[in-house]
Amino acid sequence: MTCAESGWSPPPVCIPVKQCDMPIFENARAVFTGKPFRLNDTLDYQCLDGYENRDGSTNGSMVCGEDGWSHLPTCFKSADKCGPPPEISNGDITSFPLKAYPPWSRVEYQCQAYYELWGSTDVICSYAKWSKPPRCIEPCIISKEKLNEKNIRLKGKDDKTYYVKTGDIVEFMCKSGHKAVTSEASFQAMCLEGTVEFPRCE
Repeated sequence: MTCAESGWSPPPVCIPVKQCDMPIFENARAVFTGKPFRLNDTLDYQCLDGYENRDGSTNGSMVCGEDGWSHLPTCFKSADKCGPPPEISNGDITSFPLKAYPPWSRVEYQCQAYYELWGSTDVICSYAKWSKPPRCIEPCIISKEKLNEKNIRLKGKDDKTYYVKTGDIVEFMCKSGHKAVTSEASFQAMCLEGTVEFPRCE
């Protein structure tokens, strides 16, 4: 700085130096020199025996950034990982399947077209086991052939094949020139897991 008539020029400006504290390790260890970690410093760590990272390796490194460490070690017991998620009929997971999943991994299921998902959409890996997967409930198929066979039609619908979800109410009516043979109540039928009781007209 230079001493001028108006004082020192330029005045000193002190900028705080970004540092990272020593992280808390769980199931891992690191070599610590005792010096504070500054911006862009790297810290290597090693998982304890019998533990591994999410990517299956036993070691890794972290970088000191503006917001702290880039990540913390995620070492878990190798015996706690899960294999591929359970398969379900008429459905599949929405992500590419892996050979192994770390604990607390989550995968999502979806059903084929017209099938309804019952249960939780997601399953979670916990202590080498997956939580209960959902079921894909098949729809009721209201075919044009079945309608013609029973001399009925869907109320307010065209004569073609329809797919109805389980739990939905289906309303039928007799085709023109035909009379009901089954009860009036039978013309309002519920789809139950792919099965529906058809009324009949003659």
